Amino acid sequence: MTSQDSTPDPSHPFALDWTTYDDVDDGAQRWSTWLSVEPLSRGPEPRPDWVVTSQGAVDTELGILKTGKEADVFLLERADPLEPDRGVVMAAKRYRSADHRTFHRSAGYTEGRAMKRSRDERAVKRKSTFGRLVASGEWAASEWDALKRLWSLGLPVPYPVQIDGTEILMEWITVDGDSAPRLAQTRPEPALLASYFDQLRDALATMVQAGVVHGDLSAYNILAAGERLVIIDLPQIVDLVGNVNGFDYLLRDCTNICTWFRGKGLEGADEQELFGDLMAHAF
Repeated sequence: MTSQDSTPDPSHPFALDWTTYDDVDDGAQRWSTWLSVEPLSRGPEPRPDWVVTSQGAVDTELGILKTGKEADVFLLERADPLEPDRGVVMAAKRYRSADHRTFHRSAGYTEGRAMKRSRDERAVKRKSTFGRLVASGEWAASEWDALKRLWSLGLPVPYPVQIDGTEILMEWITVDGDSAPRLAQTRPEPALLASYFDQLRDALATMVQAGVVHGDLSAYNILAAGERLVIIDLPQIVDLVGNVNGFDYLLRDCTNICTWFRGKGLEGADEQELFGDLMAHAF
């Protein structure tokens, strides 16, 4: 089952049994926040049919999926008890405040970005308590904007369902009901390896044509969902031209990708050649 499936699999370990709904820990549930967020905080249209928008839906925490340096990802099911044939498990990415991060992103990524309010920008520079909250929210907003933009371009990213403060709900990418592995965890056969490389080259070309760079691309933030790849972790996305480091970040992305593919035996995975091909799409 993938996250596009709207019917929960009762045999799945994360499926919610509505017959025992009242026995679930209240602290693990909340009313769906879909209607409480602003329209601009919801995913782009047309929306996949698995997105649950029911006013009576309930969000149920299913546990942590992944811990990260700046954010943790949880599994969350959204379903309406009155519509038991519909429900979806999503990934809930929650950014930590600066006080609880183990890594601080380089200021180079924010080159060329402008905060909407000068008061927020001053608070971030002073590193006040409010400023740290604003900073965590800015990274969430940056990833949200990137997901929406890249999804609308037809790129292989998780569908962004909604953003609420520092929490982003997005498509949970799965393979046979389990989380899709990171590309770094796989050992593709030669034909699939070549297909993966072609997919990434096409995705990078589309991004460059749109004037953006992932900025931190590697085999560790790409998911292998069967025969297709899905790019994740996008808060540091940068403007290719507006950011003084844009071209350097693009070359680094090319180097990271080609180094991994060469290590897996793909001949012709050359970062300089890939960078040159991408530059042809930039102008």
